[in-house]
Amino acid sequence: MEIIESTQNKRVKEWKKLLTRKGRRKQEKYLIESPHLVEEAIKFEADIEVIIVRKDKVEEYAFIYEQAYSDVLVVTKEISNSLSDSMSGQGILAVIKITEPAKTLTGDKPILLLDEVQDPGNLGTLIRTADAAGFEGVILGEGTVDLYNAKTLRSTQGSHFHISVLHGDIHKWIPFLSEKNIPIYGTALDERAISFRSIEPQERFGLIVGNEGNGVNASILKKTTENLYIPIKGQAESLNVAIAASILMFDIYR
Repeated sequence: MEIIESTQNKRVKEWKKLLTRKGRRKQEKYLIESPHLVEEAIKFEADIEVIIVRKDKVEEYAFIYEQAYSDVLVVTKEISNSLSDSMSGQGILAVIKITEPAKTLTGDKPILLLDEVQDPGNLGTLIRTADAAGFEGVILGEGTVDLYNAKTLRSTQGSHFHISVLHGDIHKWIPFLSEKNIPIYGTALDERAISFRSIEPQERFGLIVGNEGNGVNASILKKTTENLYIPIKGQAESLNVAIAASILMFDIYR
């Protein structure tokens, strides 16, 4: 295996650019880090360009990278740490080519639509929960944080490899669902909203959740079948968007 020891190496410089959204967009690639994420990428046949292993982890992680049909490069601890956004890098990374899912969504199972969700941890948790709940896919509406942000990817725990995640305009997805007679549920606290407990379990629906501070855009809420709220018995004003969406996903889709 080739060993790279200089932080000035051309490939290392290109990998460092993937720590920024601009760099990811330009190269159409992103970085993942951790044994679990790299294993998931291999298992679900992500388009891996190269696997990067820290020199002192070569033997420990052999069982992972030996499963891949990808180049494996060994780097120093200094280089590995420079590619990590965390204080304790785990010593194995991969460069993945960005590809949108080959097939679009059918609506045969529930779809989660996200309107300007800003926190990367929330985004990752929403994708992971949609995967766990058995949803068909997730639509990232305009203004939503970058899917390939390192914190987002850590929070997904690899679920973005399991479930279709598409970028799209929610205003255009609503007619798609409506034409298939699929109900669309927004989340709100306005006078139109009803308790989620009044909704019967369903196999097909769209669920829209929104920005942490402002909720779902008013222009979107006007186009939904119903807008739902979760009754709160305690003193908290509201729930975290990922928690609220999790309750709704598991309750409505059974």
